[in-house]
Amino acid sequence: MADAKVIPFDEDRPRRRPRRVRAVSAPEPVPQPAAPAASVSTASPGPGGEGWDRRIAGGLAFLRRRITGEYEVDDFGYDKELTDQVLMSLMRPLFDKYFRVEVKGIENVPAEGGALIVANHSGTLPLDGLMLQVAVHDHHPAQRHLRLLAADLVFMLPVVNELARKAGHTLACAEDAQRLLEAGELVGVMPEGFKGIGKPFGERYKLQRFGRGGFVSTALRAGTPIVPCSIVGAEEIYPMVGNAKTLARLLGVPYFPITPTFPWLGPLGAVPLPTKWTIQFGEPIQTSGYAAEAAEDPMLMFNLTDEVREQIQHTLYKLLVQRRSVFF
Repeated sequence: MADAKVIPFDEDRPRRRPRRVRAVSAPEPVPQPAAPAASVSTASPGPGGEGWDRRIAGGLAFLRRRITGEYEVDDFGYDKELTDQVLMSLMRPLFDKYFRVEVKGIENVPAEGGALIVANHSGTLPLDGLMLQVAVHDHHPAQRHLRLLAADLVFMLPVVNELARKAGHTLACAEDAQRLLEAGELVGVMPEGFKGIGKPFGERYKLQRFGRGGFVSTALRAGTPIVPCSIVGAEEIYPMVGNAKTLARLLGVPYFPITPTFPWLGPLGAVPLPTKWTIQFGEPIQTSGYAAEAAEDPMLMFNLTDEVREQIQHTLYKLLVQRRSVFF
């Protein structure tokens, strides 16, 4: 498998009728002062108000389009409507309430045009890629969508394969990445691949090898900036204290994690610990100033790859020093 891989797994208020006030005549025809105009009270929309009506109508329209097939997907299988309406809604509680992700430096992500976001990878299971997607979509002023490059293992798994395609993920290969970048998309890559996500807990926040610089070559060919990204908090959700390699080989997976809770507690052991996360986007590294043949220069590839890696590692250390607690 290639090194640059990630397993990724976004009033009118109803008016009350004014009450009619019946006038009571005085015993004698004494002129009465003019009564003030009766105010019209408004009722707050309750659970059955127009807000819920609109939501129900929107949900029914969404279901109708799903059933009739009146929705669009791109050449990679990306379903924007399903991602916005369903998948992002499912991931958002994890992002906002469970991991309480703090996002920094989102202004470094371009408002338009292609860009390559390069992040560290960790956590035993690839929740960091999904949280990165939510961070870009929900915190960027333009609500941009991040197209993650995924390992081929993802597209071999039933159900997961279909969901990954619908969410905009595609195979981690230079051709797909370049097509997306040239089309003006944000592309996410985690070059550590399985070496990062499956590393022991004792090596947390120590970046693994970034491959041979394939992501740099892709960005140079597309002429798009590289945005380093550092994620703190994912390392501790499943502290990997062991690896059952024989079992992993039998199952055909890169590793079989052993954590303090898994497999000892069964399915309950698969629940991630509620750590506090921070995602920080660094200053973009521009590539548009290089000549077309620069993508074939191995020394330039090495230097740029090392620059991106060092920037991510430095930011990780800085965020760790600032962190008060793993959980708060």
